[in-house]
Amino acid sequence: MKVLGVIPARFESSRFPGKPLINLNGKSMIRRVYEGAKRSSLLTDIIVATDDQRIVDEVLSFGGKVEMTDKNHPSGTDRCGEILSRHPEFDVVLNIQGDEPLIAAKQIDTLLNAFTDKEVQIATLGIKDVSEEDFQNPNRIKLVLNAKSDAMYFSRSAIPNADHANAIAKNGIPLMRHIGLYAYRSKTLTELVSLEKSLLEQVESLEQLRWLYYGYSIRVIETNIETPNIDVPADVEKVLPFL
Repeated sequence: MKVLGVIPARFESSRFPGKPLINLNGKSMIRRVYEGAKRSSLLTDIIVATDDQRIVDEVLSFGGKVEMTDKNHPSGTDRCGEILSRHPEFDVVLNIQGDEPLIAAKQIDTLLNAFTDKEVQIATLGIKDVSEEDFQNPNRIKLVLNAKSDAMYFSRSAIPNADHANAIAKNGIPLMRHIGLYAYRSKTLTELVSLEKSLLEQVESLEQLRWLYYGYSIRVIETNIETPNIDVPADVEKVLPFL
């Protein structure tokens, strides 16, 4: 199985402009993500997908692979789709978040092993550690599973409808918190980027709801690893002690 890792990296982030190029103890963030992903034993190749020449120059400076993509892509999935259209020889594409400088190769390999099951179209990660605060926090995405460990629904709201997350977990209801790493079979990714947005996706601001709406299955693989990402400038201080 040939697996392409794609790292979407925009310069003009609304919450943190220039984020891929910030210095984290002597290395840019995009370099730390790239080097972390390269430790995976299952990735055949890695390409940074960007819309800015400054990011191109940085990736080339440390010997990485990078390609320019359309500035108008609404999501990282769409950037992955454009890269795949130029490299159709790959069987699976991994969408690697460009703001995860502590990305763990073990997480990547755990996710990619899901594709030994020929039924898997899309795979992502979930963690069972859902605190009461997470349960109520709209920035912590919750998901529930069916009997095959495929996602039934993702939400920013507290799902299923109950007062206490811990009580749900103890009673065996398959509730998890989403860890946003995605992998797709190449044929599936090509189809996903042509889909029209669904109303559910717009209400929740979660693109994976579009895929569920159109009947695609998303296999959720359990992980016990969660590393801090950098979303806004204040997050940098949370990451530095681990570098």
